[in-house]
Amino acid sequence: MRYVWIAFLSFAVVLLVLLGRQRLHPGGSTKSAPLVQRIPVEAPARTAVWVDNRPAVRADSVVRYALQHIGTSYCYAGSTPETGFDCSGFVNYVFAHFGVPVPHSTALLINTGRPVPREEARKGDIVVFTGTATTSTTAGHAGIVISEPGQPLRFVHSSSARKESGVKISTVENTDYERRFMGVRRVL
Repeated sequence: MRYVWIAFLSFAVVLLVLLGRQRLHPGGSTKSAPLVQRIPVEAPARTAVWVDNRPAVRADSVVRYALQHIGTSYCYAGSTPETGFDCSGFVNYVFAHFGVPVPHSTALLINTGRPVPREEARKGDIVVFTGTATTSTTAGHAGIVISEPGQPLRFVHSSSARKESGVKISTVENTDYERRFMGVRRVL
């Protein structure tokens, strides 16, 4: 019986290897070919920049699009301008417009992209805060940075605040967001 199992497992491994090759090289070719053609990102500011065969998203475009939604109402779990946004729904909606996948969950946004020191935050980065409770230590709010490095950290977000809820601009320095600040994430 042991030989039957060894033969079966050997057959399964060979089959998986062949299927893996077929996926990597459609048409049965075993010739190595790059899966993604990478083109250098350095280019003049007015020239389109391409990464992984698609146009790179410019942070200015993300910020401009996000600012177009100022005044849109807040809606728990909302993810469209028609129904309103919650904070992560707003971030998700804006980046999805440019084909950049980010989760509709603040708890997941804290691990999205790569971390950036606060003083290096720039337009298009995601800023994450704890929840509003003074004892909160987990991610509970997020927005999109609209300021440049060296400037006071400003961001656009969908706020559930009783006073002035909805999509608006806020500042971190000298506000409760300073206490709640968790981190900046770069996805562009």
